[in-house]
Amino acid sequence: MPKVIQIKLARSPIGFNKRQKATVKALGLRRLHQVVEKDDTPDIRGMITAVSHLVEVVEETD
Repeated sequence: MPKVIQIKLARSPIGFNKRQKATVKALGLRRLHQVVEKDDTPDIRGMITAVSHLVEVVEETD
């Protein structure tokens, strides 16, 4: 079973470029302070790194 991480939208993507907004949307984040659970894969980690100034990893669970 893959490891699961919780990702929270900490800052609004308003004012950032379209690519970063699309990355936030692709992570499933719509509202400020919303938390989503995603599998801990290299793809998801790369997306988090690309918008690290907007999101934060809340919790890593098994």
